[in-house]
Parts: sequence; C-alpha cells; structure tokens
Amino acid sequence: MWEELGISGGTAIITLIVIYFVIKWSVKNGIKEAYKDITGKKLPEDEAWVFSLRNHKHKDSNI
Repeated sequence: MWEELGISGGTAIITLIVIYFVIKWSVKNGIKEAYKDITGKKLPEDEAWVFSLRNHKHKDSNI
C-alpha cells in the first residue's frame, strides 16, 4: 500500500507518529483553552515557575 504512494515503511511510521503527537498536542491545548474560557482560571502548570533560593533551600545545605 505504501509503495503505491512512493513512501517507504519507515517514513510512513515516522509520519504517523508525528501526526499522532501533533493531534495530541492540539487536543490538549484546546481543552486547556476551553477550561480557561469556562472557569476564568489558569491551570497551575501554566503559571510561571519562579525559582527562589530563599524558599527552596536544601535541608543539608549550610548556605
């Protein structure tokens, strides 16, 4: 079947994997956007993560 299209098996598998991840990413972002529109809230993973040495000291550090 792939030979009729001029595509080798490896190329077809890579193309299908890429299409899978593009669709997965699109659906995930669409759900996030709909959640924001409905609730007006941001998801915790969308908020900027700021590293602060004061708040995240290692328990064994003497700094």
